[in-house]
Amino acid sequence: MFESNLDRTFGGRRVLITGHTGFKGSWLCEWLLKLGAEVYGFALPPPTQPALFECLDLGGRISLNQTGDVRDPGSLRAVVDQVRPEFIFHLAAQSLVRQSYVQPSETWATNVMGTVNLLEALRQAARPCTVLVVTTDKCYENREWLHAYREEDAMGGHDPYSASKGAAELVVSSYRRSFLHADTGIRVASARAGNVIGGGDWALDRIVPDCIRALQADAAIPVRNKVATRPWQHVLEPLSGYLRLAGLLAAEPGANPFPAETYQGGFNFGPLLSSNRSVAELVGQILRHWPGRWEDRSSPNAPHEAVKLNLSTDKAFHILNWQPRWGFEETVEKTVSWYRTAAALSSPADFQSLTQSHISAYSEQKSETQKSCSPAGQQPKEASQ
Repeated sequence: MFESNLDRTFGGRRVLITGHTGFKGSWLCEWLLKLGAEVYGFALPPPTQPALFECLDLGGRISLNQTGDVRDPGSLRAVVDQVRPEFIFHLAAQSLVRQSYVQPSETWATNVMGTVNLLEALRQAARPCTVLVVTTDKCYENREWLHAYREEDAMGGHDPYSASKGAAELVVSSYRRSFLHADTGIRVASARAGNVIGGGDWALDRIVPDCIRALQADAAIPVRNKVATRPWQHVLEPLSGYLRLAGLLAAEPGANPFPAETYQGGFNFGPLLSSNRSVAELVGQILRHWPGRWEDRSSPNAPHEAVKLNLSTDKAFHILNWQPRWGFEETVEKTVSWYRTAAALSSPADFQSLTQSHISAYSEQKSETQKSCSPAGQQPKEASQ
């Protein structure tokens, strides 16, 4: 089974997560705790109120909850030296497109120099470690193509957020080729995920949290870009890819079907092609599970945001044997059900039970491709064994 293999990879191992107080970082902390890992975190305080990190009482459950800023190289070096991590998931970032127009310098400093500071701390520490730097699908130079972007396509970006993430990818590539050679024992890859949704996200200027806030207040959902198409995926999809990639990256030479260097580099983690939907379709699907209304708030003077964006996951499929498990409808249903259930909860134990139940359901489910394409009467191979 998928999760039993992850138990063997991460159980009892020291795992450092930067940005662990955020939405995606909190889900990753909960999953790694469930796998038996020793989880250490380095991040700014939770960026929202409420915050999934606090709902789950992660600050009291992980091995280290260190407040710090990745723009401070000394603090980052200190936590690396203290933890001596075997795995690092670098999620710390300024992750909002519209905020990057308001705070471009902070966005560049966090997303680019924060990555430099982490890799430099590892270079100076000179200890074996497996590192996964998380960027975004927006790191590609978006030409509004209909076809999906592949890992070899050019980095770029119109807005400061997207461009800074493209630059972070160049930083990773440069450090890997210049300093973090195979004989250092430091193995580095990067992960590029699509638009992630799921329970517990309360960020501003994200469509799902905007929907939930409006529905809870019995107000109209404000939709600013109804025609924009995105590769919507549940938060557990890319996290499963991150865990899978990190495990293969850390494996002993000869243990994997491909040479060790094959697992270093960039990997896309996106949904099935059928999950590339417009914002209007996403909102409509949400309203099927939580009735309400929405209104068009588009403005000709709004900051530029890409209209079309699709990811190819062929590389992850062929090299990592990874596939998405939840289709668009199930992704939205799981997301809305988390919020509706959470609205009646108050104790951390209840939030933990709810969140872990979603992790278990995901881990036990076959991919959409397996369910639809497996020959009748045959037992399909698990996609992520």
